[in-house]
Amino acid sequence: MPKVIIKRKEHFSACHRLHSHHLSDEENKIVFGKCNNLNGHGHNYNIEVSVFGEVDLKTGMVMNLVDLKDAIKDAVLVPLDHKNLDLDVPYFKNIVSTTENVAIFIWNALKQHPKIPSSLLYEVIIHETDNNTVIYRGE
Repeated sequence: MPKVIIKRKEHFSACHRLHSHHLSDEENKIVFGKCNNLNGHGHNYNIEVSVFGEVDLKTGMVMNLVDLKDAIKDAVLVPLDHKNLDLDVPYFKNIVSTTENVAIFIWNALKQHPKIPSSLLYEVIIHETDNNTVIYRGE
């Protein structure tokens, strides 16, 4: 049976401050530089969520793209869009809100969503800026 990757692109805006409770204030300034600004900073994140699986003979789809769209809305956009990641998202209370950790958050949230069979989730890509991209495949 042929296998295909399908991908959905979305975007959200959020602010955060890169700051680790495991480091002193001075160490945080050295490690995170301007991203450790006390008042935080924001990004317009562009994300890509991919699923990978067999094409169903009856539907001709790996999964319904409307279901993927709805899952991304529920699991990603509602909790993250126009939020302060550090203050509004409990996951980041003790986890530094790096793009790497945002990708892990998104993966875990989608993996638990009932509209996405967990065996199909393949990859989460986050473009934090035009130059900075994180790819996570659940490993």
